[in-house]
This record gives sequence, C-alpha cells and structure tokens, in this order.
Amino acid sequence: MATLPNQLPTLAADPAGRSLGLDLPPGALLDTTVEGSWDEPLLWRADAAAAPGDWLRLASARRTAGLCPVLVGGRPDSEPHPDKWELDPDLASYPGDHDAEEVLADLWEECAAEAQDADWPGLAPAGVPDVDPDVWAAEVADALVGGASRLTEPRLALVPARRSADVPAALGWCGPVNHTDDVAELCAVLRSWEDRFGVRVVALTFDQLIVSVAAPPRTLAEAEAIAAEHYAFCPDNITQSGHASLRAYAEREVLGARSWTFWWD
Repeated sequence: MATLPNQLPTLAADPAGRSLGLDLPPGALLDTTVEGSWDEPLLWRADAAAAPGDWLRLASARRTAGLCPVLVGGRPDSEPHPDKWELDPDLASYPGDHDAEEVLADLWEECAAEAQDADWPGLAPAGVPDVDPDVWAAEVADALVGGASRLTEPRLALVPARRSADVPAALGWCGPVNHTDDVAELCAVLRSWEDRFGVRVVALTFDQLIVSVAAPPRTLAEAEAIAAEHYAFCPDNITQSGHASLRAYAEREVLGARSWTFWWD
C-alpha cells in the first residue's frame, strides 16, 4: 500500500503546524473509531466553525504536509462530530488496488441493471475543466460555509491522504456502508472523477459526501452518461430523491452542476 507518513502526530507538540509550513488555528486531533482509539490521529479539526477563506488558507497543507482539507459537519438530522461517526479504518482497503470501471460495473449489476433495464454503459467521457480544480474546490467550500449552508456546524479538517479522493478511505468513513462496506472502492471512482472531471472531495457528514466539479457536463448526453455512474456510486441519489428517471436526474442534478452531493440511507 502506497501511503504517506501521517504528519498529524507532529501537531501534538506543534499545534500551529509551523514545523510543517502551516499556520493552523486552534484545533484538536481526533482518533475515535467504532472500536475505540486508533493508533494515530485520523484527522485534525478546527475548534471554530469554518468561514469563507479558511479552505484556501490551508490548501497548501496537501503539498507541504500531505494533509488534505475537507469540511466536516452534519445535516439537520445527523451528528456533526466525527468522533461519533463510527469510523472504521480497518474496513477500508487502498483505493489504488481497485479499478474504477470494474467497481462501477459491479455496483451497476447489483443495484441498477434491473431498475434501468440496461447493461452497464461504461465510463462517461472526460470533460475539460474551465477552472483550476483546487481553486474551484475552495469556492465550493466557501459557498458551503457562507450563508445558507447544507451543513450543520461545518468545520475545516485536515486528513492524511495522497489526494482528495482518498480522504474517505483514510478516515475509515462508513457513510456508504449499506451500499459497500469498503469505501476505498468508491474512492477509486473518486480518483477517476478527479482525473476526468476535476472533482475534489469538499465535505463529509455522517452519511453525505459533497464534491466540487471543475469540468461539468455541458450536454444532456454527457450528463446522462455521468448520471449512470452516479446511480452505481450512490443509488439513493436517484431512488430516494423523487426523480422519475435517470434522465430527469441528469437534467436536474448533473447537467452543468459545479458540485455533486451524494447521500446514502
């Protein structure tokens, strides 16, 4: 497994992270899993609620310390504190050990093939970003914390991960456990979306994932192709959200969308 050294323990003696080239606000190291304390911190989380501009100020942490920023919080009906999310790193394999198309094809056969009366259609073609993906991730993060947010008590966190797509696996996040008990499979898909659509993982709640999209689909055909991937990735987005068809979902939630939100029941 190709992993980076976890730099979070450094913050125990250096809370501002200056030895790592950072200037962190007050925060705490969290290590609570479903089985008790993990053998090293899983994330650093700021004490104060996030504000516009915070993400951009810590975006360099990925390059200087191998720590990816992510917003963590809740929804109105869910627990906002990661220590109570029943994280389980033992369940997560390594995202690089999975092939994104194989993962999606298998999940499609399990949950979508019968409902859609169609074989797995294959991966959607790559888009062309019209903005820097990391810059756009900061914009989406600012929108989530400034004004009418979909998150309750959103706070900025740092997670030891090589890339944004690996954040859920690095945490041992179990939000999609009713869909797949190895979130690294979905992280492999997120890696593919990073490469094809400039996606970045921006926010996590107990059961929700929000990503920014730097290369959104511009035509309905492109959106429908991506919607099929969404169906395999997170069936609840379609089956429990009142969309009459995959095409309707593509029109309303995917076409031109600069962020994608996924929720697992």
